[in-house]
Amino acid sequence: MTVAKGGLPPKPASRPGRVSLWRYMRLFRRDILSAQPERLYRAWMAEFRTPFFRSFLINQPDLIEEILKTRPMDFPKSDRVGEGLRPLLGQSVFLTNGETWARQRRIIDPAFEGGRLREVLPEMQAAGLAAVDRMSPGVQDIEPAMSHAAADVIFRTLFSIPIEDEIATGVYRQFRAYQRSQPILNAAAFLPLPRWVPRGHRVGTLRAARAIRTLIGDLTRRRVDEIAAGTAPDDLATKILTARDPETGEGLSAAEMVDQVAIFFLAGHETSASALSWTLYLLARYPEWQDRVAEEFDALSDDPGPGDIARLTLTRDVFREALRLYPPVPMMVREARCAGTFRGRPVRAGAQVVISPWHLHRHQRLWDNPDGFDPGRWRTENGKACQRQAYIPFSVGARVCPGAGFAMMEGPLLLALFLRRFRFERVAGADPVPVAFLTVRSRDGIRLRVTRR
Repeated sequence: MTVAKGGLPPKPASRPGRVSLWRYMRLFRRDILSAQPERLYRAWMAEFRTPFFRSFLINQPDLIEEILKTRPMDFPKSDRVGEGLRPLLGQSVFLTNGETWARQRRIIDPAFEGGRLREVLPEMQAAGLAAVDRMSPGVQDIEPAMSHAAADVIFRTLFSIPIEDEIATGVYRQFRAYQRSQPILNAAAFLPLPRWVPRGHRVGTLRAARAIRTLIGDLTRRRVDEIAAGTAPDDLATKILTARDPETGEGLSAAEMVDQVAIFFLAGHETSASALSWTLYLLARYPEWQDRVAEEFDALSDDPGPGDIARLTLTRDVFREALRLYPPVPMMVREARCAGTFRGRPVRAGAQVVISPWHLHRHQRLWDNPDGFDPGRWRTENGKACQRQAYIPFSVGARVCPGAGFAMMEGPLLLALFLRRFRFERVAGADPVPVAFLTVRSRDGIRLRVTRR
């Protein structure tokens, strides 16, 4: 095991001891990570009791496999979490369950198959090169640049328009307002509220969500008209809008497509921006790995194709390690549909079942050097075993993220493009503090010194 120099990368402090439900709710709304106790990095399971519901956080690999892979329909997505995101995501595939979800996946999944993904590589590379051209030397917060680059990738691959397009720019700006105003959970996550009771969304959150959906609706209707006229580009939006459910022959309506585009933008932009930002910070903290990534890309052609991207094995290991330490989605919440037993404890129907990539990826009884940055771990027996049973940045099983392959192509490519042109250095006294908003971000941004190579 190779341990990188530079000490351990930062993680949030855990809350001390027991706290009241009211205090826990306040901590949770502010930051989901620091609201958790330290023991979750060692426990196989933890039970949390409130006056209104029980929840179980699961770290035991065989139980996670049972929940996510063996019996996923018995553990659907929890509406308690969905309520917080409903104003933006509506009935998107991220929130739906049952036959509605299954139908959506049958229509959407073919667009993200490996062969079709290779077709979007030129647009992905164009977005990356544009982001490199926009970057200038100096000390700067790297998160906005990565958000801008990831948003450009989404618009180019989904709708064949760059981020400079008026509607694309409008969505991006509104989403920047949305992401900081939207806590990861709202009151409905903790209290048994009837449907008619307001969910406690902030006014700014609702306003930004409406604006985003209006703009996405304009893009979608424009694409529907282009498809009807035979002038639509062959991009992801066209593939999804023209796809048909193999069981029913039906496709997505324009209204349904708005929900799906909203989650594609959230998942494909926000999570990618988080992953890219943390990876660049880690490479700045551990420059020996940064130099190796830059050298790997220098060995490829100036215009890399899918085969070249596949050869970025070290870059992919670095990106994979960043996703382990800073998984963009820190927790996944399911609901037990029927009563059962976990580790000898009764789990009632309706109980919340939490699977936390954040804690699972740093679990002290599973991983060697769990808090350390070591891209070489993926070549070790421990790393290979943990990758199979304790590594789920994109979830796993039936509800694995449909864009996982997209992300694992985009991340290494954009990293390599940036590192071919620039060197990123750690700024003394400015190490970031991870917090969970919609994704795992830094509390005060990620400031790095950027210089030209």
